[in-house]
Amino acid sequence: MSVRLSPRPLSISRAGAALDAPGAGGVALFAGRVRPDRTPTGTVVALDYEVDRSIAMRVLGELEREAVRRFHARAVVVWHRVGRVPVGEVAVIVGAACGHRSEAFDATRFLIEEVKRTVPIWKSERGRRGRRRRRSPLRPAGRSAD
Repeated sequence: MSVRLSPRPLSISRAGAALDAPGAGGVALFAGRVRPDRTPTGTVVALDYEVDRSIAMRVLGELEREAVRRFHARAVVVWHRVGRVPVGEVAVIVGAACGHRSEAFDATRFLIEEVKRTVPIWKSERGRRGRRRRRSPLRPAGRSAD
């Protein structure tokens, strides 16, 4: 099992290796990259991620345990970058190794959706003409959507 918040680049191949689990017939992995979207501050050149590390690590651990409980995951990866992440680099990786492919796909979708919904990470866009906060904290558990 592996949860991580890192200022360093995330490796898709290392995440895949972390999902090597005996008896896992299905392995699913999702990686989200920073896109060069056009915004009021110009084309995005990077995203800045800020995090409340202690709360985020607790929530990530809860998500990991829930994936094991609900989807019988044998291995789980939930990694997120913090700090500045340039366009083209991976900002988040989630994945699960389960007995069957349907469980692995379901667990992976659950993980990315819950990371986006519940982990206290703030994202700001860095464009050519400045910085813009695009999303306030990714709604911590128990809060309603904006």
